[in-house]
Amino acid sequence: MAKGRILQVLQSKINVITEREIDYICITDMTTSFKDGSSLIGKWITNKNTLEYLGVWENINNPNFNYPEFGVIKQNAGTNRFIMSSGQWIERTKAIGLKTKPGRYGGTYAHKDIAFHFAMWLSPEFQIYLINEFQRLKNDENNRLKIEWSIQRTLAKVNYLIHTDAIKENLVPQLISKEQISFVYSNEADLLNVALFGVTAKEWREQNQEKSGNLRDYATLEQLVVLSNMESINALMIQQGISQEERLTQLNKVAITQMKSLLENKSTKKIK
Repeated sequence: MAKGRILQVLQSKINVITEREIDYICITDMTTSFKDGSSLIGKWITNKNTLEYLGVWENINNPNFNYPEFGVIKQNAGTNRFIMSSGQWIERTKAIGLKTKPGRYGGTYAHKDIAFHFAMWLSPEFQIYLINEFQRLKNDENNRLKIEWSIQRTLAKVNYLIHTDAIKENLVPQLISKEQISFVYSNEADLLNVALFGVTAKEWREQNQEKSGNLRDYATLEQLVVLSNMESINALMIQQGISQEERLTQLNKVAITQMKSLLENKSTKKIK
């Protein structure tokens, strides 16, 4: 789901949305302080140099880009009969760098690379202010998320020490190999992974081969809070001699209940 923020660039308030961790800037909003307004987008995208740039960007970033159709567009660009719009560009070439949105936050949105290109076409001064404001927004977001995420990740790691101590004392037989010990630890870690995320670490890696790190590195703040609680609860159940099967059932119930509670509380705060 897209989430929106607003950039204040000179006299313009510009919406920014994020979809699948990719930022798109509303180039319709960018035109509000310029003469001719949103019609400037049509002039920009009809320009042959613009189309060449868009074609290169899509060819690099979009594996489904319709390059043969782009060749037809490029050949016709510059003629008197040539007409192009954002919607036509998206439909004909299967472009992902531009998006058109109706309703609230509606307008034409562009990947930040393309938005900066459009800003330069509008005005070099406007582009500089836009880049500076966008970078300030990202720095603020990253700093806040790093602090929040780091606190919860540290808490999860501290609780994991308690968790592994309980495994060592109650599950690991005497005189077993390091490989066997490692297997037991992995098994218990995956017990928590399955209870909370629905997959094991190996299954996640197979489904996300393009990502670095591990499953827990991509956890949300709420998931890290629940994970911390689950590690303590699992350690206690291990000491009580409860079977893995029963612990998985109970931990899954804990994960469902606590995630619902955290997410409902988050929604309530937003309403207030």
